[in-house]
Amino acid sequence: MSTLFHAVISKMGQYWGSCYRKLALVTSENCNGYCSLLFVGEKRKFINPTSCNNPKLEELQMLLIDWINTTLKQEHIVVKSLEEDLFDGLILHHLLEKLGSLRLDVEKMALTEKKQKRKLAVILEAVAQCLQLEESQLKWSVDSIFQKDLLSTLYLLIAIAKHFQPDLPIPSNISVEVIIIERTLTGLRTENAVEYITEDREKLEAQSKADAFDELFAHAPDKLDAVKKVLLQFVNKHVGKLGLNVKDADSQFADGVILLLLIGQLGGYFLNLREFFLNPNCATEMLHNVNLAVALLTDGGLLDFPVNAEDIVNRDMKTTLQVLYCLYSKYKTKET
Repeated sequence: MSTLFHAVISKMGQYWGSCYRKLALVTSENCNGYCSLLFVGEKRKFINPTSCNNPKLEELQMLLIDWINTTLKQEHIVVKSLEEDLFDGLILHHLLEKLGSLRLDVEKMALTEKKQKRKLAVILEAVAQCLQLEESQLKWSVDSIFQKDLLSTLYLLIAIAKHFQPDLPIPSNISVEVIIIERTLTGLRTENAVEYITEDREKLEAQSKADAFDELFAHAPDKLDAVKKVLLQFVNKHVGKLGLNVKDADSQFADGVILLLLIGQLGGYFLNLREFFLNPNCATEMLHNVNLAVALLTDGGLLDFPVNAEDIVNRDMKTTLQVLYCLYSKYKTKET
């Protein structure tokens, strides 16, 4: 227990010591080696050391460290610090060989700074080609990795992990405070910002659903009737007890009435008849109903993408099916 305790304390000391060293580096007037090399108009971005105590950031780093160590266990390689241990390309070389069976024309051990940077350049070029990334898409560079920049190192490892091991449970929606430094004609200018290192999984899933319907309408219209049939069976299963029956998905949801009654049935509540038009007589009343339905779905956390109520009133089938699919996804196992 004593040994473990001292090991944990030692690790924490190294971690916070690294943070404070970076703070001194970034906030010093000349920014030491980092910013003295900036050209006029060039920018550099760093994680603000105040983000070092971000539990999600630490979780991400530990996940990536464990992933690298597990992957390279047979090589007896142990990573303790991402930016400190990966900067010279040696471990990245081993990692790419293991994950992608890539054979790079570089020497195993590069002992001088010049050789290390040359080796790192070859490795990063191979990564970009393998991941099919253009230079404008890269969030890292040879200089930033070699200068032990944590932000660039994280972006690089996340990209490699997503490509070679997409099932790795990378935490989503991790944001950090960053310091952006730009060299101008009059000196250095700094600004603070918030940057998301990992993507919002819920937004990605929503986009995936939207893309699926785009693909369905564009390239698989033969499957559209089957999708409509499943969704109509689901709708009628729940509005049937109200004496309603939907036969035409193209038109019967346009006035918002059945959509509202369906939401009430699925959510287990009764909508006050004074809040909507049970027999709408014009487009304005129909739009009122659909807007209410969209608001209820959004408030209930069921809509994770923007919906234009006018599209449903105008009988846009793709939008209507997307909304119905959100309800289906949530309540498909609900008994009547």
